[in-house]
Amino acid sequence: MSINSILGNALSGLNASRLGLQSASTNISNVNTPAYARSQANFSSRNVIGAGLGVDAKSLTRITDRFLFATSLSANGDAAAGEAKAAALDRVQAQFGTLDDPGSLFARLNNAFAEIGSAALDAASGTRRLTAVSDVQFLFDEFTRLEGELLTARSEAQRQIGFGIEQVNTLLQEISALNSDITRGRIQGDATGAENRQDALITELSALIDIKVDRTEGGGAILRTADGVLLLGQFPLVIEGPTGGPGNLGQSYAPIQGRSPSGNVIELQSHIKSGTLRGYLDLRDNELPALALELAEFAAGAADALNAAHSNASAVPAPATLRGRNTGLLSTDSLNFTGKTSLALTDTSGALVRRVDIDFGAGSLSVDGAAPVAFGATIGGLNTALNTALGALGSASFSNGELTLSASGGNGVSLVQDATTPSDRAGRSFAHFFGLNELVTSAAPTQFETGLSGTDAHGLAGGGSITFDIIGADGRTSAQINVPVAGASINDYLAALNNTTTGIGRFATFSLDSSGRLVQTPTVGAESYKVEPRADSTTRGTTGLGFTQIFGLGQGVQGGRASAFAVRTDIANNPDLLALAKLELTPTTVVGDIVLGNGDGRGGEAIARALEQTRNFQSAGSLSGVTGSLSDFAGRFATDVGSRAARAVRQSDAAISLRNEAEQRLANKQGVNIDEELALMTQFQQSYNASARLIQAAKELTDTLLSII
Repeated sequence: MSINSILGNALSGLNASRLGLQSASTNISNVNTPAYARSQANFSSRNVIGAGLGVDAKSLTRITDRFLFATSLSANGDAAAGEAKAAALDRVQAQFGTLDDPGSLFARLNNAFAEIGSAALDAASGTRRLTAVSDVQFLFDEFTRLEGELLTARSEAQRQIGFGIEQVNTLLQEISALNSDITRGRIQGDATGAENRQDALITELSALIDIKVDRTEGGGAILRTADGVLLLGQFPLVIEGPTGGPGNLGQSYAPIQGRSPSGNVIELQSHIKSGTLRGYLDLRDNELPALALELAEFAAGAADALNAAHSNASAVPAPATLRGRNTGLLSTDSLNFTGKTSLALTDTSGALVRRVDIDFGAGSLSVDGAAPVAFGATIGGLNTALNTALGALGSASFSNGELTLSASGGNGVSLVQDATTPSDRAGRSFAHFFGLNELVTSAAPTQFETGLSGTDAHGLAGGGSITFDIIGADGRTSAQINVPVAGASINDYLAALNNTTTGIGRFATFSLDSSGRLVQTPTVGAESYKVEPRADSTTRGTTGLGFTQIFGLGQGVQGGRASAFAVRTDIANNPDLLALAKLELTPTTVVGDIVLGNGDGRGGEAIARALEQTRNFQSAGSLSGVTGSLSDFAGRFATDVGSRAARAVRQSDAAISLRNEAEQRLANKQGVNIDEELALMTQFQQSYNASARLIQAAKELTDTLLSII
């Protein structure tokens, strides 16, 4: 072997040892760096015609497993989505409290009804009345606060979606920039630094959106969603979507989409299956709206239960005027009442001044026991008959959808249901349906059993219309359909709405049930679409109410009810107007008899019992329609709130466990074992020293040969 061969072998050994030391020292310095994959030096022996000529140090490569890496990315996305949902729902659940929490909504519900019951036992106590009225107001203040919390949480989810979109765009740009660094590094023999940095960014990206990774021949990353939509090829997509907005129900948000450098737009939202974006999308579009709708049905049920009993009771002395709510009805609408009810005018001592017995089944009324007088089949006909019956002692008026009954001469007016055949329209008594003597009021309709039938005139002014958003499963508004007012009857307009060409019949159809409630049924094959009113310019007569308000069409109308209620202003200012008594009318009661008395608490007792009385609740969120007590519905709602939070935590914990396992397995494959690296470092140091000694020996041999010459 020549001296040149010796020197060549030694120099190649030095270079190989240097590369090995570089690899080992880099591995040791990154032992705690997340997503770091250890590198190793690749060597091959030089062999020419059977003679060894040293070693080639080719390059540094990372030790990793693409299958374990892909599993880790998938688990990371699922865990991030679960953590986002669990954290948000846990905060929401904490706002509601538990059934036995004294400050919770559910405790306030029980307190409100219990305090009215206590006031009924001591009807003369002003302090108990004040406490009862205050507790009712506290209850609906809590409904308002909780609705605000849900809408704030939804707005925050939307804000996080916008923030996540910005992060995705930043990461895609950085990952794309590293592709060229990796290709260049592989040509030069060491791309491990760029590859480790890129894998760390890809892992960070997987927490935002589900991705899978392919590699180009040069080592660059190609990123797609889990179901194959290209996010990063030669160039990254620019992700677009809403960056903010209110959390109101019925609010439309722009869909998440990708825009290529050429300007092509790719729908992306439906392809996002995991990551925090998916978690916040589920919160914004599913979990939080469902809770808001359930809360609204709860609040509306509580108000309706209180009003049903309060409208059948009376303060002592009776109020001079009972002003009803805006029902959205017209004087030409059919009465559609059954059963009987009685109206009484009383003086300040509770003595009967005028009695009007109304028999809806017979279509007649009787004044002070006189012969019945027919009043026809319309609301206007009844109003005229009542006005005539009250004469100089009082009046009845119906305008803008509101019925008002008044007494004159310092007298008061009150109503009571017939004990045997109570009045009824769409499940509510005469007084209750028109909102006469309500305890809790709202500015817009909150119960949508209208009592209307399809043959009734729709009463909608010409030129009005409803615009609907047709929202697909991907969250995109796939169509906007405007349906102008048509025909004369409600059936006519329903037919226009249900038209498959000019209406929304391709996606859903509408009909009225027996109570006059609008029922929406998805069209077969279009169950994944949501039909949401965007704008309503219809007006029914002079009521000022549109079709969607009257019939409760759309999440915006239904979900906004929780904050709609307040104790009637005059009762809040004067708790003596709280109706704790009840008219005492028998077939033999005549003018001059005492029919209202101080200390009578029967009306208040009935209000307190309303908590446990059976009533109808409509489907809301994930709670199906049911017949049960308000107390039962409160329990169902509390269970659903807690179950959603608990389920999200369980799913999050399971996903985190899988992520930890996937990360551990990946770390076992590509992680740094410091003992092994120290041993390799010692080995390469010794190899380096051996190569150096070989060079020294060659030098000494050369010096010896030169000295001989």
